[in-house]
Amino acid sequence: MPRHSAAVYRRRRLLTLVAAILVVAVVGVAVWLLMARPWANAAEATPSPSASASDSPTPDPTASESTASESPSPESSAEETPGIVACEARDVEVAAVTDADTYDPGVLPQLSISLTNRGSTDCAIDVGSTTQRLTVSSGSDVWWTSTDCQENPSSMVATLTAGATVTSKVPVTWDRTRSSVETCADENRPRAPGGGASYHVAVEIGGFKGTTTKQILLY
Repeated sequence: MPRHSAAVYRRRRLLTLVAAILVVAVVGVAVWLLMARPWANAAEATPSPSASASDSPTPDPTASESTASESPSPESSAEETPGIVACEARDVEVAAVTDADTYDPGVLPQLSISLTNRGSTDCAIDVGSTTQRLTVSSGSDVWWTSTDCQENPSSMVATLTAGATVTSKVPVTWDRTRSSVETCADENRPRAPGGGASYHVAVEIGGFKGTTTKQILLY
């Protein structure tokens, strides 16, 4: 068998080396693809779009919340219904409601909000505690405001039926003291004078203010 020249052997060794390099490169690419696969899995495992708002549990306006003592919720005749046109000021009548007109010494007034839809169609309004405000004043002197020490305010859009009137089911208690954001935990806040002193309760909700106030007398 004839011997090949040294150049032939060098070419064969070069071809063998190149082939080996190609094998290593192919294996390297395969390993990289396996390492990169978790990113693809992460994309495939992306959760499907969350349920729409209409699939979420509907808040029960009659349920008592942790902030119920600070801000009332309407009775069950107002229900959350997406897609209803927003209420307009000309159609909504807001009024303050109290459990009595006069209060003996030591008796705490219970304050509520009344909403009436004077329009001809149902409308939507945010009746959450973020939109509610009750104020007790004596003349120009503001004694107490429900939002001063309110905790965890929230929103709740509800439908106000045409011609219907709803009233807070859980009233807010006025402790007959002067409120401020700085004295929420103070047990020695100034007490409102009694002896037949007159006070007026003003309310607003959903961006609508009551056109009148409710007078109460403290003894």
